Amino acid sequence: MKVTFYGTRGSIPVCDTEFQEFGGNTTCIEISYEKKGKRHALILDAGTGIRNLGKELTKKSHQATEDLYIAFTHFHWDHIQGFPFFQPAFDKDQRIHIIAIGPDRGITNLREIFATQMQERYFPVNLDNMGAKFDFVMTERSTRVFNGTTISARRHQHPGGAYSYAFERNGKRIVICTDIEHGTELDPHTIEFARGADLLIHDAQYTEAELLTRRGWGHSSFKQAVEVAIQAEVKSLVLTHHDPDHDDAFLRNMEKVCQERFPNCMLARDKMEIEV
Repeated sequence: MKVTFYGTRGSIPVCDTEFQEFGGNTTCIEISYEKKGKRHALILDAGTGIRNLGKELTKKSHQATEDLYIAFTHFHWDHIQGFPFFQPAFDKDQRIHIIAIGPDRGITNLREIFATQMQERYFPVNLDNMGAKFDFVMTERSTRVFNGTTISARRHQHPGGAYSYAFERNGKRIVICTDIEHGTELDPHTIEFARGADLLIHDAQYTEAELLTRRGWGHSSFKQAVEVAIQAEVKSLVLTHHDPDHDDAFLRNMEKVCQERFPNCMLARDKMEIEV
């Protein structure tokens, strides 16, 4: 599996010159793989980064008959705002599965979330006129298999609720825990969910000092993310959901600090690729 980061910023996109190295697009991660000679894509979240992903899929002549799967950790604005600009969604031959798995989501109509943000007062093209064939999949089950990949979800602490995801294929496991708040102690269930992962991608929006004044905002610190990786004994760690006030110089320094504690880690950058 290949992991490509198309959006690594949290809360709101940024485009100033001092934010170019790590990128300014909000959350979007692609997990791709080859199957029977064709490229397949699983996507997590649809922040502004999904616009560039859509352009890449189109440029690579992604087969319209191959379904696309977009799973969502939750539906805060920075995780869905890029969806109306996702180019494959305007292809009448493309089928797109919108996925929300896991118990206690508190959602009665998954389709309505996307239809609402594309009402005429907000956007010139409504959901029904985009063109692609949409399949909205919402289930209380914690684990489903999509196109040969086992996807598991676990609810964690975040305002309104959010979900960690695990993607397993051919004996490899990728765990993504973003928009997660541990509290004064690390969440032991998250540590077990990430246990032994080949790759852990974890929220690290704040420093320890910033976290003191942001309790209840739903995010983790750099230190907490590293400690989860250590206790869960994962093979590698990528920190993401960068705060919109953390510029490149700040993040480069934090990356060095984190690597002193857990050498096999790095901070996510837009367009960064990792083979698992």
